[in-house]
Amino acid sequence: MPLRLDEFERASANLSARRWRERLAAGDAMTGLWVVSSSATAAEILGASGADWIIIDAEHSPNTLPDIVAQLRALAASPALVVVRAGSKDPLELGRLLDAGVRGLMVPMVETASDAEAVVAATRYPPRGRRGVGGGFARATRWTGIADYLPRAEDSFSLIVQIESAAGIAALDEILAVDGIDGVFFGPADLAASLGKLGQPRHPDVQSTIEHAIRATVAAGGIAGVNAFDPDDALRYRAAGAQLLAVGADVTLLAAAGSDLVARVAAAANPDREERP
Repeated sequence: MPLRLDEFERASANLSARRWRERLAAGDAMTGLWVVSSSATAAEILGASGADWIIIDAEHSPNTLPDIVAQLRALAASPALVVVRAGSKDPLELGRLLDAGVRGLMVPMVETASDAEAVVAATRYPPRGRRGVGGGFARATRWTGIADYLPRAEDSFSLIVQIESAAGIAALDEILAVDGIDGVFFGPADLAASLGKLGQPRHPDVQSTIEHAIRATVAAGGIAGVNAFDPDDALRYRAAGAQLLAVGADVTLLAAAGSDLVARVAAAANPDREERP
């Protein structure tokens, strides 16, 4: 027997978009982790970390749509909201991700209000938008197993747009005014490049730009987020008002922990060995 959307969400371990919005409205800080490796096993491990949200990356990773669906299934037992960062603003890609059943969608490199409006239109069914109707073909509907999915599709996911350039920062107020966006997420790496500080996301100019943008977002009544892989940065952004904090990624955590462990054991096991060039 088909379920209603509310019944389906209650039966799911994943945080629903509705509950996500409620927590953001209450002022909660949501701590998240990236899955960049395209590994369902890594996703499953991070899903048990206690993170409030898990972000599957499709922009800077080898992920394909089947890879993403495998990770969504691996995260089915996680209490987190699962967000997918799309590879682009392409409406076809955004529609396919929503049809795959993502409950959180992050869209990169939004630089103008027109960009934001186009993203909203790509994620909404007519008459509000231009999303194609997959109906019984779509995992999102559980192949028509969710009886009221089509009229309530907007309730089933949360939309976050990324602001990652000087142009996006300049258009921040106009982007925040676009209806249908739940939050903006600042990308320090791309923003640094746009500000002429390539490879320097912690440069004072970049940091001050992000903190100012976070405060402006909060002052406008919006929800702000940011990548903050250093705990001190995360706390500073939180003090500025950010609620969406992405604090690590599977590949960087593994690389750092592996290098640190090997270095510590090697140094202890070979105390007399001279450091090699």
